[in-house]
Amino acid sequence: MSDSVLHVGDSDFQAQVLESQEPVLVDFWAEWCGPCRIIGPMVDELARTHAGRLKVVKVNVDQNKQTPAQYGIRGIPTLLMFKDGKLAGNLVGAVPKSELVRFVENAL
Repeated sequence: MSDSVLHVGDSDFQAQVLESQEPVLVDFWAEWCGPCRIIGPMVDELARTHAGRLKVVKVNVDQNKQTPAQYGIRGIPTLLMFKDGKLAGNLVGAVPKSELVRFVENAL
């Protein structure tokens, strides 16, 4: 995993995501999730290439139950984009790299 990706949980989601000054891409995932492992390297790459303009965080749904429930996460991977503390978009599933890049760039 990239050094540019933060792991956040229920206890620090508010501070790390909703109060962030920059847009935040949140990856809801679990270790056992095959599709999560497929998109993981793409998420890491986005964190590196957009460092300073985009914060990228991961929330493990097995270790954090409150935040996924709050945002209606029913399947993983689910990627949510937050801007100015508000939900600005979502992607569900192992999407192609081009779709993930377009999703991020549209939010910036």
